[in-house]
Amino acid sequence: MLGRAGHGVILGLVACLFAVAAHAKSVLAGYVVLGDDGQRIVRAITSEAVCPTLTADGAVLAMQVRAAPATAPLRKTLSGPALSKPSAFPVLTCEAAAPQGVARLSLAGAALPLPPARIDRIVVIGDTGCRLKASEGQSQDCNDPAAYPFAKIARLAADWRPDLVIHVGDYHYRETACPTDRQGCAGSPWGYGWDAWNADFFSPGAPLLAAAPFIVVRGNHETCVRAGQGWFRFLDPHPLIAGRDCNDETADAENDYTAPYAAPLGDGAQVIVLDLAAVGEGQIAPDSLQGDQIRRTHQEMTALSTKARYTFVANHKPILGFSAYPDKAGGVVMRPGNRGPQSLFAAQTPNLFPETVQALLSGHVHLWQQVSFATPQPTQFISGFSGTLEDTPPIPDTLPPGAAPAPGTVVDHFSSWTGKFGFMTLERRAVDRWSVVVHDESGAAVKRCEIVGRASSC
Repeated sequence: MLGRAGHGVILGLVACLFAVAAHAKSVLAGYVVLGDDGQRIVRAITSEAVCPTLTADGAVLAMQVRAAPATAPLRKTLSGPALSKPSAFPVLTCEAAAPQGVARLSLAGAALPLPPARIDRIVVIGDTGCRLKASEGQSQDCNDPAAYPFAKIARLAADWRPDLVIHVGDYHYRETACPTDRQGCAGSPWGYGWDAWNADFFSPGAPLLAAAPFIVVRGNHETCVRAGQGWFRFLDPHPLIAGRDCNDETADAENDYTAPYAAPLGDGAQVIVLDLAAVGEGQIAPDSLQGDQIRRTHQEMTALSTKARYTFVANHKPILGFSAYPDKAGGVVMRPGNRGPQSLFAAQTPNLFPETVQALLSGHVHLWQQVSFATPQPTQFISGFSGTLEDTPPIPDTLPPGAAPAPGTVVDHFSSWTGKFGFMTLERRAVDRWSVVVHDESGAAVKRCEIVGRASSC
């Protein structure tokens, strides 16, 4: 029989276990994002007033407050004042940089993923939020897993056991309230605060956040007139500083741009991340602020691309891909890639991208697509089909004669998969050879492709 001392030890252990469980429950999200030069940044979102306990190889690693709980004042948004509300963030966001050489990370007792020295298995997802947009008359049935399958896709992508996840942008789509007569999204949170961010990304994406670190690309839904405040609090891999938080709309032009950075994949490969989500389809004046940002993006991307033998460039809006819209006769009109940066990129190099960039990864268009060229441009992949209401009309399997995503390009190989949800995987075969698989929402492979240097085929 146990004496009083033994009973005291057991009661103490039980109390400790309850405390640990309560602390873990208060961690609403824990994840790792890769920043400049592959810096491993641990983030935690908690309902507590203090940051949770983070350990690195068993030793406590102090977390710093990134953003305190707050309600941001109502600012100008795309939705207009009648359909907007202040963004409430009743949560504490914490962060810490994991030192190089650390093998194990644990947040409030739960293991966190770290990238291996050589990253060979990559999941690419994009456009994952549930669309609620009154001004466009579009409402997705967020409560129906068949209509909004991101949670299932995240679980299946996690089961693939990736070393890394690249999200090519547009995490947040619940901008306005669900229509009162639509049961499929009844009760959904909306606006740009924590509740909508959690419903759109952190809660359904939890299995994937636990499976691998993320490279996060900013989408046009994370610009300052939309969910930019949450982007800076939760995902942007750079320090959060006052004035660079999308709270002041007079600073939007500066806050809607971030300089390129690179994350190594090991063994001669890397990913360069571009932030051009705010750049539209129209002509950009070369002497404007945005023109200068695009020019600097190209110059810095070019410099970074020389630091590896194989370079993926990840940006949200595809520069060398296609979208489409229906014409009055019921046909399909092909729309070229993002024309905003094209002319300014062409002014830097006639082929738009330097020869040291081999492949482009994008989202924005709600489908999967592959484009490879007979002319000297990098191959383009679009993976914007992981949860958001799909695009219509579908892009045809065969391009119309002469279709080109940018002036001076000649398409050699083209493939698309539209009208359905899924995720894309990349698996390294050699430094310049990668296998691509398109998975549907049940995880089955529906397309297989190969990348060799700058060319790809499916």
